[in-house]
Amino acid sequence: MMKRIDRKITAAGATMVDLVGLSDHTSKWNMDLYLAVDKEIPEAENITMTGKYYSKVYEGPFRETEKWCKDFDNVAKIKSYTINKCFLWYTTCPKCAKKYGKNYVVIIGRVE
Repeated sequence: MMKRIDRKITAAGATMVDLVGLSDHTSKWNMDLYLAVDKEIPEAENITMTGKYYSKVYEGPFRETEKWCKDFDNVAKIKSYTINKCFLWYTTCPKCAKKYGKNYVVIIGRVE
């Protein structure tokens, strides 16, 4: 899937902005991916995300994602935020995380 979307981005003469790719986990085995690009991509669903967002950075192995999401929900409640949609930004791939010894994941929640 990443190779297909990369071909579409390249063919459109576009680039990814700050290498931001947000994942929306729609189920345990599926996710929608939103890539920040500098122009619209033909034959792709182009959207603009607007609104207020709250984010928090976590560090550790990918298997801790569920724990981080629970913590994020708790922190948001403490701050009196109502989160209606969450995205995860995996800043490194598994190979890079292993190479650099750090794995930062950002959880971004749309706030009502």
